[in-house]
Amino acid sequence: MAPTLLELTASIVSSHAAVSELSTEELVQEIQKVHATLQQLEGGAAAPEAATEEAKAPAMTLKKAFQADQVCCMICGKGGMKTLTRHLAQVHQMKPGEYRKQFNIPSSQPLTAKKFSEARKQMAKDRGLAENLAKARAVRAAKIQEKKAAAEKPAKTKATRAKKATA
Repeated sequence: MAPTLLELTASIVSSHAAVSELSTEELVQEIQKVHATLQQLEGGAAAPEAATEEAKAPAMTLKKAFQADQVCCMICGKGGMKTLTRHLAQVHQMKPGEYRKQFNIPSSQPLTAKKFSEARKQMAKDRGLAENLAKARAVRAAKIQEKKAAAEKPAKTKATRAKKATA
């Protein structure tokens, strides 16, 4: 027996509610949207453009979404996160670039809480990661220079041999 429209709606909304906090009002709106969409799909009609525009409308402003101690998702409104990348991938199947494009977020705006970024930066400084990185880059540059010098040396000797042979 095929599931009814109501059963499908309940299943979809309960799955969504399991991964994101929804207020009572948001839950009711979610149920109505999902049910209406399923009815349209069952009838073979395409979803109206107004519904797709509403889905793209941000749940909050940029200033509200990116606070010093937390970030909030502008799609579903979920907050209390330190970084958005995992949430976007798991809940919305979206890459950070797509999210930035959808809400016109500048590339200079990190998708992490400012205090979280500062704490990670300080931890890296305390562990000396910047110095280790500089050392590794210097070693890599030296190896590249050695390879270039080694590649140029045989080429020069072949050229001098050719000149000596013609003389």
